[in-house]
Amino acid sequence: MAADLAPVFMAAAEALAGAQALVVTAGAGMGVDSGLPDFRGDTGFWRAYPLYQRLGISFVDAANPGHFEHDPAFGWGFYGHRSNLYRATVPHAGFALLLDWAARYHLDLFVATSNVDGQFQKAGFPEQGILEFHGSIHHLQCTGPCCDRIWDNREQFQIDEETMRADHVPLCPSCGRAARPNILMFGDYAWIDERTARQRERFSQFLSCHSGRRIVVIELGAGTAIPTVRAASERIGSLSGARVIRINPREPQIRAPHLSLPCGALEGLSGIEEMLRRD
Repeated sequence: MAADLAPVFMAAAEALAGAQALVVTAGAGMGVDSGLPDFRGDTGFWRAYPLYQRLGISFVDAANPGHFEHDPAFGWGFYGHRSNLYRATVPHAGFALLLDWAARYHLDLFVATSNVDGQFQKAGFPEQGILEFHGSIHHLQCTGPCCDRIWDNREQFQIDEETMRADHVPLCPSCGRAARPNILMFGDYAWIDERTARQRERFSQFLSCHSGRRIVVIELGAGTAIPTVRAASERIGSLSGARVIRINPREPQIRAPHLSLPCGALEGLSGIEEMLRRD
């Protein structure tokens, strides 16, 4: 633990130990310690997918719903590769720490994340206590869409990494058209948000139930490029009795009385745990 961060780790531990509810807000940085790629800027994306650099395709270009209409095998090259990657990834130890804190301090817990990777569910967080702002790669929908149906992604993909094309295209069981992930992509006009809307309603009910209580928000790896998660943290942090602990190695800034930890997710969570065990 960095010595200069010890006072902040201690303050975070004290806030957590005195909390009545815990909200975990997480962006892409939460997965870095599990070995998932950092798509920060085109450089980070191209480091993970060098073929797209050769083709001059950015993350915004790759995460475009138009591929599923015009060339779905190419669209599934990117999302099929990510499906395989997320299924193979083991959530890092920080996930278990969060679950342990909720149990140890008898805290009601909710997760709100922009990640589509399903790592919180894989780590054992209850499905009913998770809001996925941008949907999930583990669910599919019709490209059209022809209907509001959302179904589980049980597809297995082989990806030609020379062309970034998938060996097959999942089809909508209702109309036979190409299926796509139930993810909010860039410039998306066809995302079915019914599943996420139900999650948002449960999250709203959670916050209403804990109105005026001591809510601690632990924000992990949420940047400013797509500020969905940071905005949610700050909105909750403006409530009476709430406090935000922002853990981010590059963009940790947040106004007092909230706490800023300029480090990665696992390092930050481990530092808080070290202080908790000193008590």
